Amino acid sequence: MDLKSYLKERCQLVDDALNRFLPLADDLPASLHKSMRYSIFAGGKRIRPILMLAACEAVGGNISQAMPAACAMEMIHTYSLIHDDLPAMDDDDFRRGNPTNHKVFGEAVAILAGDALLTEAFILLSNLAAAPTVPPAALVQVIQEISCCAGSRGMVGGQVVDMESEGNAEIDLATVQYIHTHKTGALIKASVKSGALLGGASSKDAESLTRYGEAIGLAFQIADDILDIEGTTEEIGKDAGSDEARGKATYPAVMGLAEAKIRAAELVDIALDALSAFDGKADPLREIASYIVKRKS
Repeated sequence: MDLKSYLKERCQLVDDALNRFLPLADDLPASLHKSMRYSIFAGGKRIRPILMLAACEAVGGNISQAMPAACAMEMIHTYSLIHDDLPAMDDDDFRRGNPTNHKVFGEAVAILAGDALLTEAFILLSNLAAAPTVPPAALVQVIQEISCCAGSRGMVGGQVVDMESEGNAEIDLATVQYIHTHKTGALIKASVKSGALLGGASSKDAESLTRYGEAIGLAFQIADDILDIEGTTEEIGKDAGSDEARGKATYPAVMGLAEAKIRAAELVDIALDALSAFDGKADPLREIASYIVKRKS
């Protein structure tokens, strides 16, 4: 399959849906809604929503069943980036090649834009009319999955340990793995598992796709660690080398660059093995797994 065309097409579908679901920029309070839209439409790759749609299709579902939840996931991801960039956390000036939200709208509005995106995500997730063909019980299960992976047991917990570990040269591999599987991996796993649930997956297929999501979630962050070392500022959309400069707990810092690359490749193999029982409808998931460790941005 032509993965580049597939990703471009799916990204456009997600963007169109996000544009429909989000408040209009001129709706009061306009400054807040402009801030929300600024970060949502700042050029993201939409990997998480695309994974959700692909997982839904892999089990025989239609992407219309998963699109609202896919957009909600992108809202949650974007809120986390807005907050991650704040002076109280990573203090980044650029994200995806553009000035960060707080540099454009100020810290207060940036914080509130993140809060609003998180809340808007759950308004959308719980809206039965947005996905009328999905059984309410499946939606509740998806809300539970995403909530757990976004909160203190998932992304937020990983962010805290990441901040607490910064500058500590004694951080071990177990701590780095905790950070990566929670801060980044949790939402990727939740995206894949939620797509399976919304597509009506059997328990066996849902379990296989969850294993896939866990593997590529960790591989994705290891690839990001590697890109921070080998990529350019233009390629990655933020200052290259910033992880090392801040003393971030990363796989290359603990294992070395060569071993980190080997581990990322091993995780792709695990992900592909988890898809062994699926037919050609899972080919996008297979291609995305390989793309994750080969990408340049």
